[in-house]
Amino acid sequence: MLLEIVTPDKKVFQGEVSEATFPGALGAFQVLTNHAPIVSALAKGPVSFTTTEGKQSFQVEGGVVEVKQNTIVVLAEKVVD
Repeated sequence: MLLEIVTPDKKVFQGEVSEATFPGALGAFQVLTNHAPIVSALAKGPVSFTTTEGKQSFQVEGGVVEVKQNTIVVLAEKVVD
């Protein structure tokens, strides 16, 4: 799957992932290959995902995630280092 994490300032990450976990507004959820289309609000918390290099994570301050046709786009309000 292709994951793209974008803030109003810059593109934080773009690459292939095998899974991703998000801090949904109503609780955390995981996305795997061929997930059904979804749009969800994000709460403050970690966005974690697995690439060929291993597990990675970013802390987001809220936003929106869209999953469609094995493409995940995260529009984050802010990413904290």
